[in-house]
Amino acid sequence: MANIALLIAGGSGNRMHQDIPKQFLTVNERPVIVYTLEAFEKHPEIDAIAVVCIDGWQQVLMAYAKQFNISKLQHVVTGGKNGQDSIRNGIFELEKHFGKDDLVLIHDAIRPMVSSEIISDNIRVAKEKGNAITVIPCAEAMLQTEDGEVSCGTYPRDSLKRTQTPQAFKLGEICQLHRDALEAGITNSIASCTLMIEMGKQVYFSKGSEKNIKLTTLEDIDIFKALLAASRSDWLKD
Repeated sequence: MANIALLIAGGSGNRMHQDIPKQFLTVNERPVIVYTLEAFEKHPEIDAIAVVCIDGWQQVLMAYAKQFNISKLQHVVTGGKNGQDSIRNGIFELEKHFGKDDLVLIHDAIRPMVSSEIISDNIRVAKEKGNAITVIPCAEAMLQTEDGEVSCGTYPRDSLKRTQTPQAFKLGEICQLHRDALEAGITNSIASCTLMIEMGKQVYFSKGSEKNIKLTTLEDIDIFKALLAASRSDWLKD
């Protein structure tokens, strides 16, 4: 059974207000997407990589893959008009090349700090349970609001999980889910895990990390640079 990483790099990154898509921004002389590609390239359980790429940047992606020796990259697919559309483009292409019981790990290309441990646990849970959503605990107090300006209640944080990627599924099942979602008129779900739940399915949790950040704003780039430069002090216990 193959494990395929599907990196979603179809967005334009409007919230960062840069001239090029954020997945292609250079940090420490290396594009963001290369850090992400390398995490899956180096993982021994990943057999192949596919990328859903923003239109017009496919050749740039291929050049980076060649320059940085990303040998597992097998498929580049053009992105869609939103995240759900891009994921559907990617998995429908993979369906032509892989079996229905193969695992696909759907991952944000702009989460470059994904660790080997996160990938391994995602695969482990998906093999045991049928799917796996990378999550971390909710550490903050959660307030409810109706207008965005004043609180109208609280929500128990122990009942909440913050989702990350990768999110792993059997290829045949996630393809069927997207077909069923189209029939049901669901076309802009936020993530694969939300689409699963909207379609009445259960999802299972694998272990994420606070370091597995998503680069959405310029502040996230600052945090990413700090994480790249950081090393844990010897006196801190694991």
